[in-house]
Amino acid sequence: MIILMGLAGSGKSTQGQILAKARGGVWLSAGQVLRDTPNEEVHEVQKRGELVDDRLTIPLMAEAINQALAEGKEIVLDGYPRTVPQAEWIRDHVAEQVEAVVRIIVPKDELFRRLAARGRADDASRGAIEERFRIVEQNIYTVCETLTEKKIKILDVDGMGTMEEVAWRINDALVVAAET
Repeated sequence: MIILMGLAGSGKSTQGQILAKARGGVWLSAGQVLRDTPNEEVHEVQKRGELVDDRLTIPLMAEAINQALAEGKEIVLDGYPRTVPQAEWIRDHVAEQVEAVVRIIVPKDELFRRLAARGRADDASRGAIEERFRIVEQNIYTVCETLTEKKIKILDVDGMGTMEEVAWRINDALVVAAET
């Protein structure tokens, strides 16, 4: 299992899909799992541009992860875990399956440009985007600390450039990490 982290617009979904296809695995996006759920409470929170509460997110993601593992699929997790309780679930239930965490790093001005270009409803408000950024940034270091308790490697990768360039950087970082 590879975990991709980064702020909205960093390319997690694109890179997650590329990586999953290259490895013959499955891409599990927390955002997509939440958007696809029939739970209206989840949809209302997303419309406000807020992060969905752990009491809703953890069971949905646990089900998706466990199903993929039961089917013997390699998983590329996109945007999960984002909070300490989510990271604790990973640490306590599937840490031995995690190869590495890849944090995709992109400057914020570029992220705002990318989000404006993709035109999704949950990206319509700059204030809501800034709040999501603040929350994710506030949590990311503690989340990574929680995962490193199980010796999970954290890899930072430059997310600027073409899709292919970023994919190569991610692949190279994973190869180097596997050799150490």
